Amino acid sequence: MMNTPESRVPLIAGNWKMHKTIAEATALAQAVRDGISNPPPAEVVLAPPFTALAAVAQVLSGSPIQLAAQNTFWERHGAYTGEISPQMLVDAGCQYVIIGHSERRQYFGETNDTVNRKITAALSAGLKPIVCIGETLKEREAMETLGRISNQIQEGLAGLTAGQVERLVMAYEPVWAIGTGRTATPQQAQEVHAFIRQLLQDHFGAQVAGSLRLLYGGSVTPDNIRELIGEPDIDGALVGGASLKADSFLCLAALGQR
Repeated sequence: MMNTPESRVPLIAGNWKMHKTIAEATALAQAVRDGISNPPPAEVVLAPPFTALAAVAQVLSGSPIQLAAQNTFWERHGAYTGEISPQMLVDAGCQYVIIGHSERRQYFGETNDTVNRKITAALSAGLKPIVCIGETLKEREAMETLGRISNQIQEGLAGLTAGQVERLVMAYEPVWAIGTGRTATPQQAQEVHAFIRQLLQDHFGAQVAGSLRLLYGGSVTPDNIRELIGEPDIDGALVGGASLKADSFLCLAALGQR
């Protein structure tokens, strides 16, 4: 039997992307820590750039806020100049890692295969992956959204066991809505989230599909978060621009509850 939406704890994750020096990152993390209720109404995760991870980890220590990295590599160590292993992220204080963000796919050659390898490596290190999937505007206009999502899930999660998949968080991010100010309507987002959950049930069973949290990402703001999270299969948000200021992010965290 599939879990109800109320049984899944909402998650609000702030992806700071390539923003914030160490000083700026620690100041923002401190402001979020100071402003969040304890316990918070939703699980809260911050994803600063690599350079600020250790410093932000110190700020968040002892708080309910979790730390995420924005990317990782699939090997533990080796001659991979510029890469960061999952073990290094754990050492820096991370609990989560974002994998397969559309900007990684668009600008840096991320594929479903590399996403798959990174998920496996992250899980082995004890990290919780936030796996991103989504379609481009061209694919949506060509009515290829569900086919694209199906491909990303089947190839990205290939070879994983139900137990491994149950440890993931997945984020649906329509590429055409990221940083554009355009947001999928709650109905559009729910249609894709329901499709994802059904696909997960078909491949990994009702228990996994019912417990795994599905986030929405793409121009999420305090003005639209309540409508989005009000949909039965949307369990939170992966937030970009609105996470770069404490007041807007704290507002999202407060509103991002069932």
